[in-house]
Amino acid sequence: MHVRTSAPSRRPGQAVLLVLGLLAALLAAAVPVAGPAHAAVPDRWGFAYLDNATPPPGYVPDPSRQYGSWASPSTNPVKVDQIGLGSYVVHFPLIGGPGGIAHATAVSSSARWCQIADWKPVGSGQDVYVTCYLPSGAPANSTFTVLYTSSSGLPTTPTGSYGYVNADSSGAILAQYNSTGAANAVSKGSTGLWKAWLPGLGQATHAGNLQATAVDPKQGARCKVSDWAPGTTGQTVVVACYNASDVPYDTEWTLSYSYQRAVHGPAFPPRSFGYLWYNGSLPALTNYNSSGATNTLGGSGAPFFVSLPSIAVPSDTAQVTAYGKSPEYCGLHTPWDRAGGTVRLYVACFGPGGAPVKTPFFAAYTSAR
Repeated sequence: MHVRTSAPSRRPGQAVLLVLGLLAALLAAAVPVAGPAHAAVPDRWGFAYLDNATPPPGYVPDPSRQYGSWASPSTNPVKVDQIGLGSYVVHFPLIGGPGGIAHATAVSSSARWCQIADWKPVGSGQDVYVTCYLPSGAPANSTFTVLYTSSSGLPTTPTGSYGYVNADSSGAILAQYNSTGAANAVSKGSTGLWKAWLPGLGQATHAGNLQATAVDPKQGARCKVSDWAPGTTGQTVVVACYNASDVPYDTEWTLSYSYQRAVHGPAFPPRSFGYLWYNGSLPALTNYNSSGATNTLGGSGAPFFVSLPSIAVPSDTAQVTAYGKSPEYCGLHTPWDRAGGTVRLYVACFGPGGAPVKTPFFAAYTSAR
């Protein structure tokens, strides 16, 4: 599989190895060494929802749930090819280039997860490889949402804040962005744990939204946000990854953070977007709706119902990431629906063996405009 070369140096400066047995110790550890600097308004981005788990060659997925930064996306659509059982390549036209990050979320009423295998420019386009799995770790066909975004430069009049990191299994940064112009950093903890430092972003209290995705071309892997410690100088985020046996596992991963920004990070956000963090409650500044309306959470957890009023505008997309210190994972139970201006996301979470569970999660929704 192609190896991305998004920065002049793909390794951080002097690596800092943190040998930590406990997650609390990981959060308390010193700030890690920064990786190569990049800045984020999205130069190139695209999203899609694969609504057919067995697409024919050159399949054009749901037009109302795909869009991007290229010219005339409505007449120059995203296409998807299936390249194996549970394995797909998503072709985003005219946004090819190095760096950036990708996220994927399974859309399934039964236990599935989807992850990124790779992404790379092909001609003028950007190809993103997505693989999906059963709880056993066996590949399985699935519908899913996918997002690619790449940022550089500082907005002249920024709104909110945004940053992302793509790191390999050792914690070396492969690509990154921070809307303040600062350099993000990553340090490695025990197996399957990393600490990401996003300086200058967010607030001193929990505010904004996080998304994390495993990147692994060889086997099933799931990544989530294990812990989150905001501060006056930035955000500390612990990323945890597991294999199909629910065992901590070292793999590549992507992480993105947005505060009053859409999930793909535009400096001048679309009019219609929102996000929500459920951690047993709904912290006020992590529950955002660009219309000023209040998002709500309902349902038993199998699935949850996340209602975001007054922002349902196609074309649109959604991403979901689990939160917590155990191997549960989350996705979308069914595609989101839109009625009377309200969009409803159906969030399903699963534990060992694929049993439905009620567990904390982050959900993010955005329209194209």
